[in-house]
Amino acid sequence: MKFNCKILPTKLTYLIVPLLTFPMVGLTQQNLVVPANEHPVLRDIQKDVSAQRLKSDITTLVGFGTRHTLSQTESDTRGIGSARRWIKAEFEKIAKDCGGCIEVITQSQTFSGEKRIPEPTEVMNVIAIQRGSTDDNRYIIMSGDIDSRVSDPLNATSDSPGANDNATGVAGVIEAARVLSKYKFNGTVVYAALSGEEQGLFGGKIMAEQALKDNWRVEAVINNDMIGNISGINGVINNTTARVFSEGIRYVETKEDAKIRRFSGGEVDSSSRNLARYIDVIADKYIPNLDIMMVYRLDRFARGGHHRPFNQVGFPAVRIMETNEDYTRQHQDLRVEEGIEYGDVLSGVDFDFTAKLTSLNAVTMASLAWAPAPPANVDIKGAVQASTTLSWTKPEGKQAENLAGYRVHWRLTTDAQWSHSQYVGDVDSFVLENIVIDNYFFGVSSVSKDGFESPVVFPGPAGSFGDY
Repeated sequence: MKFNCKILPTKLTYLIVPLLTFPMVGLTQQNLVVPANEHPVLRDIQKDVSAQRLKSDITTLVGFGTRHTLSQTESDTRGIGSARRWIKAEFEKIAKDCGGCIEVITQSQTFSGEKRIPEPTEVMNVIAIQRGSTDDNRYIIMSGDIDSRVSDPLNATSDSPGANDNATGVAGVIEAARVLSKYKFNGTVVYAALSGEEQGLFGGKIMAEQALKDNWRVEAVINNDMIGNISGINGVINNTTARVFSEGIRYVETKEDAKIRRFSGGEVDSSSRNLARYIDVIADKYIPNLDIMMVYRLDRFARGGHHRPFNQVGFPAVRIMETNEDYTRQHQDLRVEEGIEYGDVLSGVDFDFTAKLTSLNAVTMASLAWAPAPPANVDIKGAVQASTTLSWTKPEGKQAENLAGYRVHWRLTTDAQWSHSQYVGDVDSFVLENIVIDNYFFGVSSVSKDGFESPVVFPGPAGSFGDY
């Protein structure tokens, strides 16, 4: 069987820069070799995402009539069962096209007696896993939820197209798999179609708990929920912005962690928040005409999404979605009242915009998977001193095969994004001379030999990515 697989070139481009004047702990060479930070392959990935394929997939998902969690599962043409089987078949086609580069699995659990699942109901996820070559237990996950609903959350029989919420997210997951399966990565990339979101985030709970049980080192969960609407209830029409929601303080923070954070900071530097910053940088650099609004909140006000179950077990997880929502198209019976058409139908989806946000996911996941793991055990010292010292633990074995070195970052405490950085080489500590610890926030990222960079890790438990 023949298949096309693109692999990053082994010949690397480097910039030679003089050693800066302040001392570098552990470095003796006179010049640092800094990996290039421009990656044309990421632009290729961005261009490969197809709005036409996304339109076809969203239309197919809408065609199942309803994908309500409690809907029928035996029919080949209607209900969530038929939708799940179709998604699985699409993943299997992709696996065949790439010579078996992805493994397709399902995860399921039966729930009963819940507020929105009163009778025993099987909730099933469909997942495709693309194993990494050097760090295969490090996982970067893209998710979208399969199910849809109308006004009554227990109505499993009425037509519930769920075009934007969330056929767009599931179609984006499938399209990302088509595009990224052409490449090989260091870390493992996962494409997850989750169920039961509208009934209580059950699919995410199943997957998060299984990831914990299987000891997955989850570096990132990027949840996509409504990535197709550009026309807001507020009258704004805008296809150039998207929101990324992220929690500021880790849900799993202990009392001791909170005590440390109170005196050293970290309220806005959880691993999820720094994953959001990473996505913002990717958008600025590689996604044309897209600006990210980082929202410092777990989710929309008093609402939830499938990234939350991952946050609740300690994994970095964020939500990507449109900036402008139209509530007449969300969770609504199909009807017309006072001239307003209610319901989540195909006419409310902008397929080019869905392609733009899908490409943001694909490029972000590729960059993360080609980069080394985020630094572990990042620590900081410098109280009542004229300098700040950062230290971390270096990986060993295969995890270190593509590691070139590290970059230290700092910013004013009121800045949203990392504003200053310096590549410091393959060391495990670094001293920033005449940079007073009291005035800035600090972090460290890992850099690969070909210049791909991990998210920034804030020191201590507040910013930990799991310390794997």
